[in-house]
Amino acid sequence: MAFCEWCESINITSDTASVYWELPDGTRAIEISQTPSITCLECSMTYQTERVVREIEDQLYLIDCKQISSKLDYKELIKIPRLLKKNYFDFSS
Repeated sequence: MAFCEWCESINITSDTASVYWELPDGTRAIEISQTPSITCLECSMTYQTERVVREIEDQLYLIDCKQISSKLDYKELIKIPRLLKKNYFDFSS
């Protein structure tokens, strides 16, 4: 059973939200709209799962960030062709 990562309530729902992400080189931040999110109906927190966070971070490491606009939606971001096949800087797996 899924529960809120903040208050542990089971009263959660899948949602989408805009998130703001700093690019890996630190030059600017972008808005990523329609990002898969979880919203808790008890504490009103909206957040992204670890999987979604990892997908965004990996994608931003693996694409040419100079080519992206300051605002795009999640599906557009994920569809951008990668320069590398995987994130060679991620040693967690």
